[in-house]
Amino acid sequence: MKDVVKRLLQVIQLGEPQVHKGITIVPLVAPTAGTFQYSALGEALSGGDLAITEVSNAGSVPELLVVNRANQPVLLIDGEELAGAKQNRVLNTSILLKETSETKIPVSCTEQGRWAYSSNMFFDSGNVMTQKTRSRKASSVHASLSALGVHKSNQAEVWSGIVQLQLQAKTKSPTSAMRDVYKAREEDLRQCDEIFKPVPNQIGCLAFVDGEPAGLDLVSLTSVYSKLHKKLVHSYTLEGLLSAKQQSTSTDTVPTQARRFLDEIIAAEETEFPSVGHGTDHRFKAKALAGTALVHQNEVIHAAFFRLDESNQPNTPPPQSQHRRFFS
Repeated sequence: MKDVVKRLLQVIQLGEPQVHKGITIVPLVAPTAGTFQYSALGEALSGGDLAITEVSNAGSVPELLVVNRANQPVLLIDGEELAGAKQNRVLNTSILLKETSETKIPVSCTEQGRWAYSSNMFFDSGNVMTQKTRSRKASSVHASLSALGVHKSNQAEVWSGIVQLQLQAKTKSPTSAMRDVYKAREEDLRQCDEIFKPVPNQIGCLAFVDGEPAGLDLVSLTSVYSKLHKKLVHSYTLEGLLSAKQQSTSTDTVPTQARRFLDEIIAAEETEFPSVGHGTDHRFKAKALAGTALVHQNEVIHAAFFRLDESNQPNTPPPQSQHRRFFS
């Protein structure tokens, strides 16, 4: 199954660029339709097919328990946030939950100042972690997989990224919650929704911030992408809206820049690891690039690639020496 991700990126079609302030979103259009069927997190939760809780009454910060009652797999994507229970968390990796299954999933904390129940169950916060912190997390999880074979993040880096996001947004949160930053910028993000609308047959998006590629996300099914579109676009646009540069990308150069970024991904080093649910976890590494993809039955179920620059290069310590204090 190696190279299936790179083959897809060689034939993916680029839609018409959509521009707002210093942000450009390029729709990624499917060359062929995916066939393996699954549902999205929000859809499964709202339909009562999914139940997500702490692993026990005491809880365990780096993992949660998910029960899938449906006779169909459910996709949880890397960086997707779950809110509630003892503290909000994000997925450390993309997971295709097996049908009628019970699974412990690896997560990171996005609410440092709370460790008390606000609800018994988790719900979909409607957010995906912002690109810069997500890129650092992807790199630290890759390092953990290589060293220990587990999907563990550098929690201290995640918290640091959220603090930086709060400072940029000039917002305060009593529990240092990432979700509070998104809430504070709801009106700005609503304006983005009017501009960055999905197009027919779209399966992903490639984002430019301040004239440079920031990253991309794609899934195999257009029906699932349509449910993820808004939260994925927000994960890129929030940081773009907070940027001091607000430097636009010329739409004339976007296709060339986009293809150059895709070529960089295609040239990256690729490693395979066991996944938590269905499929295989593929990790990608290059000098200024971090990437992850979930592949099942020769289809790219979800893939995400991020630009790493000097301001967001991860500083990942060995997994055994990572920060152990999980809340303040």
